[in-house]
Amino acid sequence: MSARLEESVTDVIRNQWFVRNQWYVAAYGAEVGRELLARTICGEPVVLYRTEDGVAVGLADRCVHRRFPLSESRLVGDLIVCGYHGFTYDTTGTCVAVPAQHRIPRTARVPAYPVVERDSFVWVWIGDRDRADEHLVPRAPWLDDPRYTVVRGMEPLAARYSLLVDNLMDLSHETYLHGGYIGTPEVADTSTTTDVDEVCGIVRVSRHMADAACPPFYARSTGIQGRITRWQDIEYHPPCLYLLHSRIAPVGVLPGPDGDDSAAFHAEIVYGITPSTESTTYDFWAVARDFAVDDQSVTDFLRENNHAVVMQDVTALNLLEQVIAAEPAGYQELSVNIDTGALAARRMLARMLAGSRPAPARPAATAAATT
Repeated sequence: MSARLEESVTDVIRNQWFVRNQWYVAAYGAEVGRELLARTICGEPVVLYRTEDGVAVGLADRCVHRRFPLSESRLVGDLIVCGYHGFTYDTTGTCVAVPAQHRIPRTARVPAYPVVERDSFVWVWIGDRDRADEHLVPRAPWLDDPRYTVVRGMEPLAARYSLLVDNLMDLSHETYLHGGYIGTPEVADTSTTTDVDEVCGIVRVSRHMADAACPPFYARSTGIQGRITRWQDIEYHPPCLYLLHSRIAPVGVLPGPDGDDSAAFHAEIVYGITPSTESTTYDFWAVARDFAVDDQSVTDFLRENNHAVVMQDVTALNLLEQVIAAEPAGYQELSVNIDTGALAARRMLARMLAGSRPAPARPAATAAATT
């Protein structure tokens, strides 16, 4: 590994850099309306709203005049009127009115961020505007599929986003942190396989349990009694989207990896992982299921239980953030076999970071000599 890549792997752990030229989940579509919504993405304050025609808009959340948050201002039609001095902005971020003068300075504008809606998410591009290709938005189609019923939420983390990536790539922690909900002994006892797709930029981790206890999360929602076959197939699309294809069935229904799983219960677990600052993260979570789709009691149960699981992660990762922030420089952590997927994700993130970091500044004398 090159020295630059090694440095970037450290940055993944320490989260000193963001991969900026990427789409990030800024909100659920249902969150964005005619009320101004403030989010901070990769350190950039953003204000979100919908036009009267229903189109989602994202602008920098700072008035150019005295930096008053536009999210604390008001909408008049499709215009934001700054709540401090009345500077008024259209959906492109252009200032169209200034108090007490007719001439509007050419520099009176705020950045407008590309916004795309896909699969119930509102995605925002924070990087170079001319590189924003909406075809690059990663997909989670189950969240908008009428054949599935979805529960969802968002929890802010007081922890860097790389800790959430580590957490989700190694599900062995379910046995210990989420016992009584989704964890059983077999999760920690079963080895995984890891595949890195460099072409598509995806890390896949699979754990297949042929004979496992049925955790309460699935026993209550599916009605299965006794032992189950349980598959956990992860797809991580760095840096921002995590998919867990979860399947369960009574033992013997799934004969093997290539077997017919039409009798299985499918749950698609989705996480939008959005770095807010270097030490805070938006944890967008959703569970889509293809069973008991009209049963409100199952919906209520899964919403309550998955939220409880998410909050267990939030508590653990917030604590871990405090530990990492206080530890001395150069501390070395230990990794073992169960970390293979997380380490692959770190390396892929490191390559993305290495490509997005600014070039080192040249010494002044060298720079002068080449001009």
